Amino acid sequence: MEKSCETKKKPKTIKEFLKSSWFLKPFLGILIGGIAGYLYYHFAGCKSGTCMITGNPYLSILAGIFLGYFMVNSPCKSCSTQN
Repeated sequence: MEKSCETKKKPKTIKEFLKSSWFLKPFLGILIGGIAGYLYYHFAGCKSGTCMITGNPYLSILAGIFLGYFMVNSPCKSCSTQN
């Protein structure tokens, strides 16, 4: 069996880039991850300040951003298999 991945053409203009999945998927992942990181800090975070990530809103947002980005832009994408 041979694996095949379709490659998408890169957009040529800025307008095409902003409407393409090259920009939208990572941007939405970063935005939603940052919001989720703050909400986690606010509702479930460590209020005593002893927790490294959840005790600081900036680090919690940053951790959410990283998780959101890597969830939508995974380096381990699987290619479809063709028979």
